[in-house]
Amino acid sequence: MGDTLRGLVLAGGTGSRLRPLTYTRSKQLLPVANRPILFYAIEALVAAGITEVGVVVGDTAREIEAALGSGSQLGCRITYIPQAAPLGLAHAVAVSAPFLDGHPFLMYLGDNLLKGGVSDFARRFREADWDAGILLTAVPHPEHFGVAVVDDRTGGVVRLVEKPAVPPSNLALVGVYLFRPVIFDVVHGLQPSARGELEITDALQQLLDRGRTVHAERVQGWWKDTGKPEDLLEANRLVLEDLSPQRAASAQVDDESQVSGRVVLSDGVVVRRSTLRGPVVLGPGTVVQDSFIGPFTSLGSGVRVSHTEIENSIVLADAVLDDVPGRIDGSLLGQGTRVTRRRTAPHAITLVTGDHCLVEVL
Repeated sequence: MGDTLRGLVLAGGTGSRLRPLTYTRSKQLLPVANRPILFYAIEALVAAGITEVGVVVGDTAREIEAALGSGSQLGCRITYIPQAAPLGLAHAVAVSAPFLDGHPFLMYLGDNLLKGGVSDFARRFREADWDAGILLTAVPHPEHFGVAVVDDRTGGVVRLVEKPAVPPSNLALVGVYLFRPVIFDVVHGLQPSARGELEITDALQQLLDRGRTVHAERVQGWWKDTGKPEDLLEANRLVLEDLSPQRAASAQVDDESQVSGRVVLSDGVVVRRSTLRGPVVLGPGTVVQDSFIGPFTSLGSGVRVSHTEIENSIVLADAVLDDVPGRIDGSLLGQGTRVTRRRTAPHAITLVTGDHCLVEVL
């Protein structure tokens, strides 16, 4: 028992909207600016002074644990909490009770990104007497989210509802929540919603019904839920906007190449007869020759690009782009993907894809 704020990061979702990439990896480990999304969540907690972190894991537990380890590389100590099935955010809170051990805690959804971090929000929670705190942002389609009605004068929440057909406001809950231990009195008695989950929105509403204080603040800066490919690409753009240029000592750029703007060249990068226009990140061992790498592009480790133009895209490790006609734009290419021009007849398009792929051709 104690007052020290602990962290709870949810990393157990299946990522169905990011298939086929998530058939073979955790959605929380997909890269934004060449770093796993989950790392940004952990680092936000550490920056807020939270060093005891529980990570709720599901079917991809082994992959998550291999990436995060003990947490020491990120400045914290991680405890892994199995969740047998994705039965809702409130269920994740309930199964985490032994780890949280009566402490107040900050819950962060592991596929969310917040530019402003959570340090100020956590500090105000520590200093205040709220029973819960939530972050909100105005969205164009609130019916897809948990929605809050707020007293603008006090910042207090009046009402919460999950994915309403007729939203009472346009203020959606983002993936960051602060709770005191009273939340466990609610979640352990919560009934499943119509979709069979224990909803955190219902738990918050029950706190209100019991006369408890739920405080709301608006997101400062930007927030992204990276649940869909277009969201992942937008998050990549937003993070790269703040990129600082770097060039590793072992990176090689020949005299025929042009590098402009904010570009990160990692260890072992080789650039020959190419143009790089930032913001761009090239991962370790990436080779680019006779190509154009345009703004808002992240190339993972070991990627090979030749006679190809690409921009506004994410390319995972060990992919090969060779003599691709036209310019690749707005694309998300999985690990080991090979995209090339057919050089022999018949001049047909040949595709090998997984489930739920999107292919657009000229």
